[in-house]
Amino acid sequence: MSPANRQHRMAVALAGGGPLGAIYEVGTLMALSEALDGFDFNELDAYVGVSAGSFIAAGLANGLSPAYLYRMFIDSDSAEVPFEPEMLLKPAFGEYARRAAMVPGLLFESLREYLRSPLRQDFLASFHRLSRAIPTGLFNNAGIDDFLTRLFSLPGLTNDFRQLKRRLFLVATDLDSGTPVAFGSKGYDHVPIARAIQASDALPGLYPPVEIDGHWFVDGALKKTLHASVALKEGARLLICINPLVPFDAKMAAHEKHLKQRKLVDGGLPVVLAQTFRAIIYSRMKTGLAKYDIEYKDADIILFQPDRDDADMFFTNIFSYADRKRLSEQAYRKTREELLRRYDELAPKLARHGVSINRAVLADPHRSLARRMARIKHRRARAMGLTALRLSDALDDLGQVLKRMQQRGYVAA
Repeated sequence: MSPANRQHRMAVALAGGGPLGAIYEVGTLMALSEALDGFDFNELDAYVGVSAGSFIAAGLANGLSPAYLYRMFIDSDSAEVPFEPEMLLKPAFGEYARRAAMVPGLLFESLREYLRSPLRQDFLASFHRLSRAIPTGLFNNAGIDDFLTRLFSLPGLTNDFRQLKRRLFLVATDLDSGTPVAFGSKGYDHVPIARAIQASDALPGLYPPVEIDGHWFVDGALKKTLHASVALKEGARLLICINPLVPFDAKMAAHEKHLKQRKLVDGGLPVVLAQTFRAIIYSRMKTGLAKYDIEYKDADIILFQPDRDDADMFFTNIFSYADRKRLSEQAYRKTREELLRRYDELAPKLARHGVSINRAVLADPHRSLARRMARIKHRRARAMGLTALRLSDALDDLGQVLKRMQQRGYVAA
């Protein structure tokens, strides 16, 4: 039965959080994919991605398994198209040049305005228009478009929303109106998937807005954290949500982990801004989910996110990539523990949609993400070895046939 016609419509909504968020989501997906029987992350009815979550959502909708995404984002050396994090931190030289070229004209206009009536004009106010020359982003995220265009050109994948077998929605914010736009929806499905991801991931200040059809778009998280309503409006009745960023509770961490309580102010501006940003999006997400409980009473929405006392997830820079294997393993382990802890709550909800939690898998103390990926890599290597062996045998047979044909004069030697 096709996803569109089955009784239980299922979907996933993935929030943002930079490379760190994508790493957490991949680890969580790996845990869920092996523990949830009847929930296939490549056979869902709808996928919603915001910011970094748009990378993962687009991969799943394109048929890339969580294990494939792990190889691409975490264990890049084994991927067909490896993700290179340095492409996210290339200076936006083009944007710098465009803004610098504006300076002479803006300076001339400012001087002219001031000199018209210097006694009545505030000197600094006359030069306010020079702020237009400030770059709109530090880094160039055009590499995202290039990387994903190459990825989606692989056999069996597509860069076209309309060619997908499943509904994919990637949310960005229209800068001029402040309204969210779900690329992949009617009227916005002609935009290449790679370009939509670039727009959804354009965090203001870090990346310049992305131009699409004469409009400028920035990060989709400006309006909502998950945009789960997009999937619910599509009829999803079981919605798995993953939110990688939560505010840190220093008091809880000190009590639960028996650590000395940290004062976040001691971390300086980056830590203060990180806590502020996380607190805003977390509060907004909680408000949205409470609203969905009322508007979509027949839907089951299950959220997975880090614990608020998780110092590793908070104090690791969201653009950090060095600790990706450790953090993805942590997300994998934490999700397994949460499934066991919440079993009595989650099992009835999932059962309503034909999904069950495999307790035997969760109870296995020897399971780890590293071991699972090692087994997958071994099977792939063995399969490739068998394929190479069969190819070698076929070439040997072909060589023998050609040799006999040459001996009989059928072909030239």
